[in-house]
Amino acid sequence: MIIGHRKPMEEILRMLEPYEKILLAGCKGCVAVCAAGGEKEVGILASAIRLARKKEGKEIEVREVTLERQCDPEYIDQIQDTVGGYQAVLSIACGVGVQYMAERYPGVPALPGLNTDFMGGSLEQGVWAERCQGCGNCVLHLTGGICPITRCSKSLLNGPCGGSTKGKCEIDPDVACGWQLIVDRMKSLGILEEAYEKLADYKDWTTSRDGGPRKIVREDMRE
Repeated sequence: MIIGHRKPMEEILRMLEPYEKILLAGCKGCVAVCAAGGEKEVGILASAIRLARKKEGKEIEVREVTLERQCDPEYIDQIQDTVGGYQAVLSIACGVGVQYMAERYPGVPALPGLNTDFMGGSLEQGVWAERCQGCGNCVLHLTGGICPITRCSKSLLNGPCGGSTKGKCEIDPDVACGWQLIVDRMKSLGILEEAYEKLADYKDWTTSRDGGPRKIVREDMRE
């Protein structure tokens, strides 16, 4: 899922300074799971905004709404009869949601209430970790199911750099060496010799972000 966290309150208030009437839009998708932009967070942030403005002796109208997803026009369209009555939309979805809001409602400023961090998963309650960089050409079948692009701090594909100590990365003793994880995993699967020592083809990077914004077309799903 996409992991994000709320921007500092001071930054949010600066963005909202020109406005007296805003729509605060949350999302029930990824950012709700990581407790950053769901219905509960919408309510908390709305109260904080109102209180901060009241302390300044100013009023602000905050309309609260939480959509099923902000990355899908079907759900963004649900507020089409509402959004025009507000000076700005403060979205606490990921960056995709903010951009979809901006595209769908070009006459209304779309403001980001979150910082979008990475694609990852939960390690424990309240702790999330990055696991994928979305390079578009997955090599997990070659590396024991552990991503060297994400888990190695240098994104090395050909093996460890030699700078790790006791299984920890040289950049930080709290960060596991990605390639140590890969080697240990291959050993546990009994595939170290056949997988690790086998020369692989060059990775195709044409599917990565470096080529510009990406798009997938599924003709079997198009109307």
